[in-house]
Amino acid sequence: MTGITFPVHPADVITNFYRAEVLTGQEAKHFTKSDLTPVPKPEAVQMLYMRVLHLLYRLTPECHFMVPLLESIEYPEYHEGANAIMSVYMCMQQFLPMCLVHDFSLIDLLAPKKQKTLTVLSGIMNFLGFKKERMDVALEITATFRADMDKLQVYTKDNLEAERKIEILTTVPPEQQVESDELTAALSELQAATMHEYQEVNAENNSIAECKTKIAEKTQKLAQVKIDVSNLKENITKLKSQIVESPEELKSQMEKMRENVKNIKNFIEDADERVVELQNMVQKVNHTETEIQQMFNLLQDLESSMNHSEQQQQEHQGLTAQYEEKQKQLKNMCVEESHMKRALDMKLDKELKQKLRRQKKREIKEQHVQDVLGQCNQIHQKREEMADKIHEICRETQELKAKIQSLRDVCSKETEKAQTLYETLSASVDDLRKRIQMQTVDLKQAATKMSANF
Repeated sequence: MTGITFPVHPADVITNFYRAEVLTGQEAKHFTKSDLTPVPKPEAVQMLYMRVLHLLYRLTPECHFMVPLLESIEYPEYHEGANAIMSVYMCMQQFLPMCLVHDFSLIDLLAPKKQKTLTVLSGIMNFLGFKKERMDVALEITATFRADMDKLQVYTKDNLEAERKIEILTTVPPEQQVESDELTAALSELQAATMHEYQEVNAENNSIAECKTKIAEKTQKLAQVKIDVSNLKENITKLKSQIVESPEELKSQMEKMRENVKNIKNFIEDADERVVELQNMVQKVNHTETEIQQMFNLLQDLESSMNHSEQQQQEHQGLTAQYEEKQKQLKNMCVEESHMKRALDMKLDKELKQKLRRQKKREIKEQHVQDVLGQCNQIHQKREEMADKIHEICRETQELKAKIQSLRDVCSKETEKAQTLYETLSASVDDLRKRIQMQTVDLKQAATKMSANF
């Protein structure tokens, strides 16, 4: 008892537990602490063990009182009390090692002790608590399994709907197949034209950038020329004030100035023409920019449609990914379902086998009970026959006793008569003997006299 691995509860806790969890009805009402302490009552302890066996193995208390007639017993009704004790003892010997109680003996049933009984009942109490916890866990697993099965059905239904939607989205109707092909061809042509326009726009942009750089250089040069012209004018005014003008030099200078002015005018005209050309080019560039903007708008619309199609494609890919993930989950759930079905089939097979075994045992027990009842009926019939025979024998013995008594009376009377006759005969015989003796004496005397006379 020193190596136990469960707590030994006090008598109050054990009494409340067994009244609430094991016993029912009047047994729970009449079971008290005084049945266990200070000296346990054997009847109460045996009743507790029987109810525990009934709770765990469905062995009713009546089963323990049935005598197995595997061998012919002369009087089986005399073995019912001892058979119940031995049946409970054998069942507890098989059950208590599961409760980690290994030293249970027959004396614990016939004359139980307080500490040993509390230890055994605490072990059974610990086992029943463990059994209840495992049953709760099994019920939770069953509930989660059922919830997973419901989820699996919902996921399967969602997967089927997603597959149907994907099939609807991916398959083109026959009446729209031509239009789809035309749209695909137009889209490819539009993409090619867009790429060509992009290339032309890039080339125009490069040429516009070059023209802008040239215009900037020309304007910079024109500004520099204007600055130079203004500087020359200032220098001329200064020189005019300093130099005495001579007609020839003045004419030569004027001619030079005229040539310079002509050159400047020509340069300005060329610059104006170039500016006009550049303005025309800028207008063309602006026009091309508007066209490019329109094309850009078209390209944006196309890009938005392409983005929309890409978004739909991404949604399609997401749906396919979800579909694959759902398929994987479905496969995993199918595998789990197969495992659970296999486990359930194994449990059902075990349960069916146990049911068959129980049914066979029940049939064997019923057959055994029928045989026992038949044998009991035969025994009762034999008992009744034997009782009738005994009554008849008793009657005959009474008659014999009466006859014997009457014969004894007759014999006593006859013996008395015989005694009286014997006494009379003995008296007469004695008289005869005396007479004979007297006669013999007389004869002897006579003979002596006669001999004397002869």
